Amino acid sequence: MPIFALRSKNDLGVGDTECVREMIDWCANHRFSLLQLLPINESGNDNSPYNAISSMALDPTTITISPRHLADLTPTTFRKLAPRSLLKELRQGPVQYQKVKLLKLQLLRAAFARFLKIHDVGNTERARQFRAFRVANKGWMDDYALFRTLVQQHHNSAVWDQWPPEHSSPTEARKWIQSLPATGQNEFNETLLFFSYIQFIARQQWTDLKRYGEQRGVALMGDIPFGIARYSADVWANRPLFDLKWSCGAPPETFFNPDLFTEKWGQNWGIPLYRWDKMKEDSYTWWRARVRGTSKFFHFFRIDHVLGFYRIYAFPWRPEENHLFTPLSREEARAKAGDPPRFWPGDDNHPQQKLLNQEHGEELLRAVLDAAGATGVVGEDLGMVPDYVRPSLMQLGIPGFKIPLFERNPDGSYKDPTIYEPLSVATLATHDHEPMAALWKRWETAPEGAAERRHLLNWIGWDSNQPPHEFTGELHAAICRKLLACPSWMAIFMITDLFAQTQRFNVPGPMSESNWTERLAVPVSQWDDSLEIAARARILQQLIHESGRTSTAGP
Repeated sequence: MPIFALRSKNDLGVGDTECVREMIDWCANHRFSLLQLLPINESGNDNSPYNAISSMALDPTTITISPRHLADLTPTTFRKLAPRSLLKELRQGPVQYQKVKLLKLQLLRAAFARFLKIHDVGNTERARQFRAFRVANKGWMDDYALFRTLVQQHHNSAVWDQWPPEHSSPTEARKWIQSLPATGQNEFNETLLFFSYIQFIARQQWTDLKRYGEQRGVALMGDIPFGIARYSADVWANRPLFDLKWSCGAPPETFFNPDLFTEKWGQNWGIPLYRWDKMKEDSYTWWRARVRGTSKFFHFFRIDHVLGFYRIYAFPWRPEENHLFTPLSREEARAKAGDPPRFWPGDDNHPQQKLLNQEHGEELLRAVLDAAGATGVVGEDLGMVPDYVRPSLMQLGIPGFKIPLFERNPDGSYKDPTIYEPLSVATLATHDHEPMAALWKRWETAPEGAAERRHLLNWIGWDSNQPPHEFTGELHAAICRKLLACPSWMAIFMITDLFAQTQRFNVPGPMSESNWTERLAVPVSQWDDSLEIAARARILQQLIHESGRTSTAGP
């Protein structure tokens, strides 16, 4: 479930922790034992949760902001900054990130000003809690708050390599602050405190959510992206850990070709390449901190693109230059960029490098598992998967994914799900894919559609010679029943597959304004009042009971 897509009656135009709390209740009431969420780290101007500007800071948009949820905010201030007309506008249609982010920052700024007035002078309990929070998180908070303050100073631009020299690194920036007059220093330091305060509030709400999930018997599963944004606090403050010449991504593959560049070259995500040799020198401290940070708020987490730990596909140019390379041959691209896109540390074409890649991935993932402790780890192993990766994950005790659409026999038919390894996570789709209802509709006119419909109907045991025209309730139930019957340890349904809806949250590859903006039409608290949603939920609840699956994934 993407958090941004959730609605509540009182949200500010984007899903927040109160929406998640309501969904925990819904899951508990319908006997779903686990809720998987997309990453919650702070996103940048592209709004992608997989291109975060901090590996540790939580996204302010997820904070529930109202006088009832934030003691430092008065009803009068809330009504002034968030008039009904604005809230009505923001609650309609997709997420309007620019307006939503501005509103939430204004409300948080007002709450912070009152917090300072009430708590900063005296030795109140909340003041002590805030000081303790800052001390406990000093290792990442100081650089993050400094970075965020500079981003604000540069008109919300995080493009740090275009900042003046005095802002080019934490060391230089702190020297610059010391050179400011006293009033300038005080103003700057207050803004540093403000961004720390935002994280203080966010972490309180997410910690409470994890505890609430435990009370309701619903485990929360988070998501750690493989990469971090080039223009992030992490890269700005830890330059030696990243190779900025290269931009990570994924090679061309059959299922994702939304545009000519992606079809020809693959996905260029723009995230920098890791310098694993430098990270190894301090036993992967940066990754360990990232894992421990996520584990504070979730019982499980998914590692997005776990294949990247073994070897990662990278481009010698940034995404904004993709159009220059679209018409070029590989030889022409090499001449222009100096190198062609390739796998790092190396491809799997040579047996020795293949073995080195496997050993490399296992060393990194052992560090991740060690840092995770009791938190469960799942690996998203989709795409062009080397033959050694899944056995390697199995040996490490990390379940990978089983998606019937991608689990094929040589003739194109779906593999029998009864052969899925028990140490796996079965699902019909992820946020990157079309839900089944949308696929069924597209197959009606697609060249491969007739064959794909036959494969799916044969998989569920239906007569493939008489495919239903519409994606009927009976067809939806039969697909869900088949997935639930597999031996995989966990079976997860994307929310749109759960309700047989056609909305899509992301199209990998191209940058699109519609990505990461789709919202479900009905607030969570009204799901049981919707005849269609309630009917789907009852059917799934019955299918779960029939399958013998119980709360094995609970906290």
